[in-house]
Amino acid sequence: MIIQLLMMILHHKFVEKIPSEIEEEILYISIPFEIAIHKCCCGCGNEVVTPLAPTQWSLTFDGESVTLDPSIGSWNLNCRSHYFIRKNKVVWSYSYDNMEINKVRKADYYENH
Repeated sequence: MIIQLLMMILHHKFVEKIPSEIEEEILYISIPFEIAIHKCCCGCGNEVVTPLAPTQWSLTFDGESVTLDPSIGSWNLNCRSHYFIRKNKVVWSYSYDNMEINKVRKADYYENH
């Protein structure tokens, strides 16, 4: 399982509207609604929503692949997955502990208010 996680690739799909059924290993991107969504890369089945906005996530499309910035931190999910999406590849990062999560949340709050 760990080897599969290390080599995971998400296939991007530009859509007008996000479909009601989200498939595994697909990153759905809606430019009109400024959002991207995918199933958590750990395999837990939860949907991960990333709003595309200057204070949220940015999307880079190079004509072949996509990159999302910053990392995906699924801290509200039981899995607490933490990874980057770089040129359609999932790059795993270390898990944050509660203190680190609270620090990031506090910084995000002050940055957005």
